[in-house]
Amino acid sequence: MEERIEYLTDWLRTKTEEAGADGLLVGISGGIDSAVVSYLIKRAFPEKSLGVILPINKGVEDQTDALAVVEGAELDYIGIELTDAYQTTYDTVKNQLKEKGDWNEDKSQLGGANLQARLRMSTLYAVGNNYNYLVVGTDNAAEDYTGYFTKYGDGGVDLVPLINLRKEEVKEMAKTLNVPDSILHKKPSAELWEGQTDEEELGMSYDTIDAFLRGEKIDSEDEENLKQRHKKTEHKRQVPAGPDRFQGA
Repeated sequence: MEERIEYLTDWLRTKTEEAGADGLLVGISGGIDSAVVSYLIKRAFPEKSLGVILPINKGVEDQTDALAVVEGAELDYIGIELTDAYQTTYDTVKNQLKEKGDWNEDKSQLGGANLQARLRMSTLYAVGNNYNYLVVGTDNAAEDYTGYFTKYGDGGVDLVPLINLRKEEVKEMAKTLNVPDSILHKKPSAELWEGQTDEEELGMSYDTIDAFLRGEKIDSEDEENLKQRHKKTEHKRQVPAGPDRFQGA
């Protein structure tokens, strides 16, 4: 695992230099994936790396897990509370759609969660522009295969160092990097809403998804669900589709 960590550290340096950037930043949620990326970018650029904590409906000081990550990694950080920005945007959209008679309450919870993710993405790029840093994503192999990320939200990044790591491998890397125990044993959650967990949203455990990605036999219903989810989310893993060049006269 140490060799893999060194490989990813070198890869981050190389891609940053190729882009003409000065360093790297990551949005820190307090989960294990962003924790591992925080430790990796600190290794890659000890003096040119930044953690960004972006709470909504909470204060920066309430993000105890995220703050434990920056302390453990000895990573420079900035906290930007986005509650007002999110609420203003959400309410404006909601009110205009209600006025038009088209507001769909059934889709409002997920729509609001996706708006939060996209607002965070925009903020990360604004901060990155200030420092000339690239934005590093936190998606792992399980999330990539299932499309479990917000398009142009947490999926809107420059580099994804964990993209080939199963969740179990991320955990192993976290242990090697000495990520705090509170993060290692935390139930995975994108914190889309109060009480939300990743595995509940996915409809199966990360252990099941990892087994599938290892090529092992899993429950047939789970396998079918995974394949269907992968197919339906293919658009998230591609550049925006466009037609072939018109060849007419």
